[in-house]
Amino acid sequence: MASHAAPEPLDPHLVSGHAGDHNPIAHVMPKWMLIAVFSALLALTALTVFCASFELGSYEVLVAMTIATVKAVLVATFFMHLKYDNPLNTAILLFSMIFVALFIGLSILDTQSYRGEVEEWRANQAAAAGG
Repeated sequence: MASHAAPEPLDPHLVSGHAGDHNPIAHVMPKWMLIAVFSALLALTALTVFCASFELGSYEVLVAMTIATVKAVLVATFFMHLKYDNPLNTAILLFSMIFVALFIGLSILDTQSYRGEVEEWRANQAAAAGG
């Protein structure tokens, strides 16, 4: 004969049936590593400010984007735990960065076609403001 006792209330964490599974997202980073990455980000920010004080000509964008990319990789790798995540997520990030670099590079290559018009317009604006 079946027992008619009241069923025990369910634990809200047991509803999915996967309560015993290990959470692969939870990864504790050592404090020294977080401080090292944070220090590197501060140093790269200082380097960005330092480089901005120089006239680098056409290399300004390249230098700024390179420093920003290194900073983004540090943040994604350590603060977003991409280093310990599924390798597919790393591949998706890398391909996304490659395509962004490709699109920016193609856009920069196109500026040569209208650079003369921009320089002419700037010269006209300077002449109009001066005279």
